This record gives sequence, structure tokens and C-alpha cells, in this order.
Amino acid sequence: MLIYPAIDLYEGKAVRLFKGDYAQMTVYSDCPPEIARDFVAAGAPQIHVVDLEGARDGTTPNFETVCAIKKAADEAAGKCAGTGAVSADSPGSGSAFVEIGGGIRDMDTVSRYLEAGIDRVILGTAAVKDREFLQRAVDRYGAKIAVGIDVRDGFVAVKGWTELSEYGLDEFCVMMQQMGIRTIICTDISRDGAMRGTNREMYRKLSESLQMDIVASGGVSTLEDIRELSALGIHGAIIGKAYYTGAIDLKEAVRQAADK
Repeated sequence: MLIYPAIDLYEGKAVRLFKGDYAQMTVYSDCPPEIARDFVAAGAPQIHVVDLEGARDGTTPNFETVCAIKKAADEAAGKCAGTGAVSADSPGSGSAFVEIGGGIRDMDTVSRYLEAGIDRVILGTAAVKDREFLQRAVDRYGAKIAVGIDVRDGFVAVKGWTELSEYGLDEFCVMMQQMGIRTIICTDISRDGAMRGTNREMYRKLSESLQMDIVASGGVSTLEDIRELSALGIHGAIIGKAYYTGAIDLKEAVRQAADK
């Protein structure tokens, strides 16, 4: 299983929200590229980035910061190339793998990120609201398109988690699989930033019913969470607040994920 440490961006800073609440935000760093270097040095060259302002507003105010993160991560990965610290998702030896979600709601934005060197873009609100756009993106870019599925009370949430859609989780996941989506990032909003463990039962059911790569997000707060998710055959796990608070040692998380 791959470990995806996360950088959530707001006004160019690395922050974390509590259960998706923009009013409960903690700033952890004024220099996100430095965090990306630390991730790669710890053996996790695949990085999950979210533009929180973009997710809420449908814009890309942190585009330059995302590009700076990618550049810093690639530079660090190049230095680590001889140590094996290269992601299975990486486009090549000595490169990091950076994915971005938040505010990506048209083909121009998808193309802009991918042409800037970002490895994968994550569609969330657009995947729910504009199925035609999603299909065009998948047809054109294939595995470089992932879908972020944020879940609250069993339903898929949109617009930076501020609204619920009419789609239930299982229904929506099957729909995504039928459209050719290869990777989903599934977040239990109630667990995100709450440091009370991940929703293992939800991921178990998804792994048994779907033929896609599943990346678990929200509440991954202990090494036991890492071991349990890895044992389920989950493709990846996103670590956010647990890294920033020191609850999880990233090097150990990478090691234990690889052991499974």
C-alpha cells in the first residue's frame, strides 16, 4: 500500500480543517514546498494536495503553490533516487508523484495542471455535477484522472464538503467504475481531522465490491489504521493531521504499509 501524505492549501499555506469546517482551520506551515521535501525524504514521494479555496469556490488560487510543491518534491526525489524512495505511481525514477484536487471543473483547468507537470488531477464536484465533462477528461487523460468521493451520512458531498448530493456512496462508486475511472479517493468527512481512526468497515466494503484502486482518506491517525487498511488490500492511504501533530511517524508508516 502507498502512503500519500497530504498538503491542504489555503492562501498559499499548509492548513488542516476539522471535519471539513473552514471556520476550524489550523495553519501548519507558510512554506508548503518545504513540507513536500520532508515527505520525500521520509520515503513518501507520492503527495496528495488539495486546494481548499478551489474546492469551495471552483477556482485555482493556489496554482503556483501547487507547481512549487511539485518542483520541490521532484528535486528531493532526484536526490533520493538511489535510495529506492520512488513511488509506484511515479512517472519515472527520480520523480515524485503529485496529485491535486479542488476547484478542477473544466478541461482547461485539467490541461493546465497536467501540462504544468502535475501527475494526476482529482475531480470531485465536477464528477457529480458534470458527467459529460468527467467522461471527456477520462477519455482524454485516462489514469491521470481520479475522482474524489467525499462522504457524509452515506451521501456524496460537493463544493468543499459544504453541500450533499443526491447520490449514495455505493451507487456513485459503481457509476464511476462504469465510466472507466481507475482511482477513487474516498473520504469519510466525519473522520477527517478528528483523529479518531479511519472508517475501516467502509473501505472493506468498497474493496470487496469494486475493481478500482481505492485511496483511503479521513481519520488515518495511527499505525494500526495503516496496518488494517493495508491488510484490506487498499491501494493507498492519505495521512494528514496525524503527520502534522506527530501522531504518526511517516517513515514508519511507509515501512508498515510496504510490509503488507
